Amino acid sequence: MKRLLPVLLFALLLSGCGPDPESLLEETARGIHERVIAIDTHDDIPANFATDEVNPCLRGDRQVDVVKMEEGGLDAAFFVVYVGQTERTDSNYAEARESALGKFAAIRRLAEELCPDRIGLATSPDDVERIVAEGRKVAAIGVENAYSIGTDLSLVARFKELGAGYFGLVHGGHNDIADSSTPRENLGDSTAEHGGVSAFGEQVIAEVNRVGMMIDVSHASKDAMLDAVRLSKAPIIASHSSTSALRDVPRNLDDEQLLALKGNGGVAQMVALGEYAKANSPEREAAIEAFREEAGFGRGRQPGVVTDSMIAAYFARMAEIDAEFPGPNVADFVDHIDHAVELIGIDHVGISSDFDGGGGVVGWNDASETFNVTLELVRRGYTEEQIAKLWGGNLLRVWREVERVAADLQSTE
Repeated sequence: MKRLLPVLLFALLLSGCGPDPESLLEETARGIHERVIAIDTHDDIPANFATDEVNPCLRGDRQVDVVKMEEGGLDAAFFVVYVGQTERTDSNYAEARESALGKFAAIRRLAEELCPDRIGLATSPDDVERIVAEGRKVAAIGVENAYSIGTDLSLVARFKELGAGYFGLVHGGHNDIADSSTPRENLGDSTAEHGGVSAFGEQVIAEVNRVGMMIDVSHASKDAMLDAVRLSKAPIIASHSSTSALRDVPRNLDDEQLLALKGNGGVAQMVALGEYAKANSPEREAAIEAFREEAGFGRGRQPGVVTDSMIAAYFARMAEIDAEFPGPNVADFVDHIDHAVELIGIDHVGISSDFDGGGGVVGWNDASETFNVTLELVRRGYTEEQIAKLWGGNLLRVWREVERVAADLQSTE
């Protein structure tokens, strides 16, 4: 979609008089950024989040903390209760459950104990708007990888009670609920185990609808994603997936999936993860691959246990590579927004980062740089109303509809 600059800016460019067009454009963008509610739907957290070791109320090394949210005008972040896929055994189910519960507790600790005067916990779209109106930042909760419930359907309602706003069906590797877009050879995965969503997964989707969480299909196989669209009585989201048309990688959505999501009334949150936005240069790719091999998790392999020190080492080395071989940038990322908007319309597209989980592009590499996304959108001619939808309005609309469907389902019990 080709967009024209606002008429005033265009006239100034032609006349060569008046304020500098770039300065005026930036001033316009800053006003819009201050007025809209900017929501990032995917920010990963470590096991020691909201402790003395990782206090997100202070400026730290991670990409998202309250200070960087304040500096960049990021109003709300979905902090993610993520559990990695392991072998499906009773002991591993129990370990996954406890890991998830620990992250739920950490997010609550951030908002309720560490700096509640600066950030509040939102468990509904009304909460988001109320907390922003109070002048505070928002912490919301997303679940990534339903492996954390094992085969215990009752945990869906428990996770909702603990504050989860969305529920991700799967991650890397198949689980009991759905097939993954990235099967894990080290776990014995075939290309497809269930052919999409399993029979148990159908029960899980029904329960997620009933309790009122958004279903998240990022990381699901194409068949599983399309099954979720078919099975869900409420709109779904892809919390951090861009477009296969511009970058064909497993987590991104192809045009058929995007159109199916539109038909469902949902929203695709484009993700600012460099390699998912645009292919790396050969030099950058070689440097990253050499680092992966040296660290022991080259392509096709997964480390057995990912520790906080491994994560810190990863980001430190990636910063060095970024400096030597710059990766995809904000414009490359917004290209995916453009494609999705052109295909499925402004009402079904949103924004996410996958910060602290591999996300980031040149120009939006932590929460303090969030304004740069709005600036690029204004540069391309998006209106304030459109930008408000992309930054959070569409997500809040879906969340409200999910709540409405849940209320209807519960009223018939």
